[in-house]
Amino acid sequence: MEVLIFQTDIKSKKKVNYFKPIFKDHSGILNWTIDLEDIDNVLRIETTTNLTEDEVIGLVSSHGFYINPLTD
Repeated sequence: MEVLIFQTDIKSKKKVNYFKPIFKDHSGILNWTIDLEDIDNVLRIETTTNLTEDEVIGLVSSHGFYINPLTD
């Protein structure tokens, strides 16, 4: 398992709910959260090793949202 962490502009519960079916149906995503209390609206994805940062960025940005990887 790998954990990918991103800064997003997903800022409301409604927008989080928008992504529920998208992330749930993705075979590479085991678990995910979006921290609406954090200034960066952090998306944290627990994934199988076959899902890359670029794939997550493409998935989220294709729905019109900003996403950027966060590093330690």
